[in-house]
This record gives sequence, C-alpha cells and structure tokens, in this order.
Amino acid sequence: MRVFLCLLLCFPFAAAAQYKSDEHTFRVAKLVDGLDHPWSLAFLPDGRMLVTERAGRLNLLSSGFKRSNIEGVPRVAASGQGGLLEVALHPRFSENRIIYLSYSGPGEGGVSTELLRAKLGATRVEEAQVIFRQEPKTTGGIHFGGRIVFDRAGFLYLTLGERGQMQRAQVPGNHHGSMIRLHDDGRVPADNPFVGKSDWKPEKFDFGHRNMQGAAFHPQTGMLWTHEHGHYGTGTKIGEGTHKAGMAQPLYYWVPSIAPSGMAFYTGDRFPKWKGNLFVGALRDEMLVRLVLDGEKVVKEERLLKGVLGRIRDVRNGPDGFIYLLTDENNGVMARLEP
Repeated sequence: MRVFLCLLLCFPFAAAAQYKSDEHTFRVAKLVDGLDHPWSLAFLPDGRMLVTERAGRLNLLSSGFKRSNIEGVPRVAASGQGGLLEVALHPRFSENRIIYLSYSGPGEGGVSTELLRAKLGATRVEEAQVIFRQEPKTTGGIHFGGRIVFDRAGFLYLTLGERGQMQRAQVPGNHHGSMIRLHDDGRVPADNPFVGKSDWKPEKFDFGHRNMQGAAFHPQTGMLWTHEHGHYGTGTKIGEGTHKAGMAQPLYYWVPSIAPSGMAFYTGDRFPKWKGNLFVGALRDEMLVRLVLDGEKVVKEERLLKGVLGRIRDVRNGPDGFIYLLTDENNGVMARLEP
C-alpha cells in the first residue's frame, strides 16, 4: 500500500540567523555553497557524504565539508530538468560499498530516466551497471522523477515522471508516470502487481502519476509515502475540482501548488517536538513545510524558511539528528537546521 552541535569553529560562513517554529527555535548553518543545482545527498557510515549536481558531477564531502569529485559517473543528458539526479546507498552499503544513481540517459528516441548500480571506490565508481531504463525514451526535458528508496525487505523503489506527456501515465505498456519496484540487482520481483499481465510493464508497482520527487518510508509503519507535482487534467480546465471518480485521492494537497521536492520523516533527538513530523521541500514557494501527522491524516502544516534559502530540492534526516537541505540554484547550497 502507498500513502500519498557540533559547533564548527572553523566554519567559513557568517553566524547564522535564528528562526522560530511553533515548537523549536533553530538556525540554518550553510555548510557548502557553489554547488551547481544539487539534487540529492546520501550519508556514508564514516561521516562523509555524497552529493549530486544535475550537470553530472558526484561529489564526496569530507567530514569537514571539503569537496572532491568522484569519477566514472555515466554520461547524462543535462538539459532542462534532466541530468544526474538521486544518489542512494544499498541497505548493506557497509558490507558491499554499492550505491545507486538515477539520471536522465540519452539513447534512441530521446531521453529517459535510468538507474545505475555501482561500487563506490576511493575516487571513482566501479563495476557500474545500468539495471533499469525507463521505456520508451522520449523527447523533452521535464518530469524525470528519480527518487530512490528501499523498504525493510530490501526492495528498491524508483519514481518516474511522465516526461510531460500526461496520457502516457495511464498506459500499461510503458514506464511513464510510474513507481518502479525491483530487487537490488534490477531483477523484477515475482510478486509485483502486474507481473504476468498482458501488455503491462512488470516493473510497475503503481502508476498514473505526473512527477514524483519525494518518497520516504514511515519509520514506524513501514508504509511508503510519496508526493508529486500533480496532474491538472487532460483536455480539461485547471481547477475543475479536487477529485474524480475512479482516481485515488491524496491525503493532502496544496492549492496553489508549492512544487514539492524532497521529503523526510524526522526521527532524530535534536528537535524532540518535531519527532515523527514529515518535512517537505518546496521549489516554487522556496520554503520548508512541516507536516504534523495523526496516523495517515495531516493535522497541521507549518511553513518555514520562506524565501530564506531559495528553491529547496532535497530534505534529509541526518544520522546526527540534524535536518539537511539542498537548494536547486546555480549557486546551490547544502544547509543544516540546528537547535
């Protein structure tokens, strides 16, 4: 089922301003700047981090936030919204050093989202293998999806956009506008809902989406939550209503759209009153949204940092209990929320 101080004394930025939420006072520490449209970050067990830039660069950040480039990243179609997207670690990364990259890959017919599996070496990715390609490839530079998450059983989920072609999201025989579910090596699980069904792509787990750019598993229930830039309708006027017969309804929605991207459940101890809250980044409205939940119901929304950082692309619950953000800008930053 899917449901929609570490005080750095050598810190190079000016002292951070303080902000107040309904529950906590916090500051925003800018850890890294000069990033070219950063898209995703992942925390390594030794305290270092991986950060992608849409142009096709994979950065390794030391514990002191010094950047170095990881070579061997596949050629990406860095145009429009496309490029190097998500980086994610295998659930047993400490044992196998395996990482995953999603990106817009060029090929016959145009561009589509692809998924790479590789081992992280000291300075480059090794033993790289493309384990999934969205079919068919199409022209255009929008709606690639690209978020990667793993469930408790180790299955991999990849979000895919409909590439700006709304009708394709309802077509069984392509991957557009779908959630894809795979084994960690790219094999199709035998219990995927459309396996063996004529004319259906067996990798599909869910479909009918526009562009999901947020995905996270609930830390207690294990349920998969996603958000997306929703459909406005095919051949219909925008604003004809909030629901239609035969269509699954969202748990929560924004009108006008905030253009959500990135999502994380907060499980740390630095902000105890935020524990269990869901944090969502916003591109269009340039803010961080805090959602308070009661089961599967959103009972409160608080809007934070509006216009402070810019377009928030990624939101991460750090292993140190801080909340990390990436901004989708020419001079993008990685920032951290601290008490």
